[in-house]
Amino acid sequence: MDFANPILDTDSYKFSHHLQYPPGTSAVSHYIEARGGSDLVDVVFFGLQMFLKGLLARPVTRDHVEEAEAFVTAHGLPFNRAGWMHIVERHGGRLPLEIEALPEGVCVRRGVPLVQVTNTDPACFWLSGHVETAMLRAVWYPSTVAGQLRKIRRELRGMLEKTCDAPQDHLSRMLLDYGARGTGAHEQAALGGAAHLIYFSATDNVPGVLAARRFYRAPMAGRSMPASEHATMTAWGGEHEVAAYGNMIDRFARYGAFAVVSDSYDINLAVSEIWGKALKERVKSCGATIFIRPDSGDPIETPVHVVKQLDYHFGSTMNAKGYRVLNPCVRVIQGDGLSVADMGQVLRRLEAFGFSAENIVFAMGGGILQKVNRDLYAFAMKANGRRDDEGRWHDVWKRPATMNVKASKAGRQAVVEGMMGLEAVRADQLRGRENYMRPVWRDGELLVDWTLDEIRARAALSA
Repeated sequence: MDFANPILDTDSYKFSHHLQYPPGTSAVSHYIEARGGSDLVDVVFFGLQMFLKGLLARPVTRDHVEEAEAFVTAHGLPFNRAGWMHIVERHGGRLPLEIEALPEGVCVRRGVPLVQVTNTDPACFWLSGHVETAMLRAVWYPSTVAGQLRKIRRELRGMLEKTCDAPQDHLSRMLLDYGARGTGAHEQAALGGAAHLIYFSATDNVPGVLAARRFYRAPMAGRSMPASEHATMTAWGGEHEVAAYGNMIDRFARYGAFAVVSDSYDINLAVSEIWGKALKERVKSCGATIFIRPDSGDPIETPVHVVKQLDYHFGSTMNAKGYRVLNPCVRVIQGDGLSVADMGQVLRRLEAFGFSAENIVFAMGGGILQKVNRDLYAFAMKANGRRDDEGRWHDVWKRPATMNVKASKAGRQAVVEGMMGLEAVRADQLRGRENYMRPVWRDGELLVDWTLDEIRARAALSA
């Protein structure tokens, strides 16, 4: 069985929907939004292009149809063989869909449509609904991760601007992505890792960097640095901990920066006796910045204490804003068990002790790529219009009496510039205004190919 069979990339109940629409239906329109109403601009649109270039670009074949028919009928559902064979024979397996979308990287309020999809072949009126599962998943997850990272960037920027002389020189490197091992699948690491690269340039998430290269034409979107793990340090044995750290200096000083996990036995002893005494002169003369990594202990107090220890042993200078900056040969990287709130507390504690935020960088894994869900921004894909066989569009919407928050928009949608930014309007009420939701895909052809640089520039406007 082809696990990536595009026909089967949906929810089970979708296989019965081609029999449920009114007679004479020739097209159905669906749209994606983060539901709700708010003046807060916090929804970052990202990820659709990865879906278009990846999964949606794969044509349906006769073998896919045969395989899907056997599965679906055994699964207890009707199978639309005629409809899928029509796509294979008439369209060469390419899905007859038109997809409109906002520019990726844009940040909008909830309730603003991000994507709208409609079938282009009247015989495939059921198709826009069939792709809901895959398309919504492709949008909500990377968009949610991007939205959360935007909040983190704003928090970090605030503390850098307050305590650092050149905050923009440090901001993009303040948060590393350590999340590849904490996700549920390789694809999730790629999607979330690519979202991280909109706002930050430091990462250890290889799938994320590769996704940015493949789908957004970014030759090298993120940088890393040599770093140790406990296995490579403890392999020397506790009695040779000095030699283990010294080897890191010998091997990696030429890279300009490297990180050493230093809590294998006793972080306080490692900083005060090994880094601060036994290796002090080698650290100062090596020409690189060594990031000391405490990987255990209290996630707030421990890194602050390490900064204070490094200041005692290596010294610091006062910047123009009155905050101390460690000797450039040493910094701290904290990535164990951090939450967004923890990062803020660490920086505020450093500020209280008179230290600039530039003395530390953070790393997050599952906290940013795994601890999210579709409900965080209430993402949904809903039908908003049905065209009959005479070409007339009819509004489609829902408005549950018991839960107004789940009400959907009626009529084909457009997005225009309003007094408070981008806002939704009916497509038939544009009245000459520019529609920011434009066709990006039609019948298997990519119409717009955003680069990561363009997305980063767009995202920076609201970051």
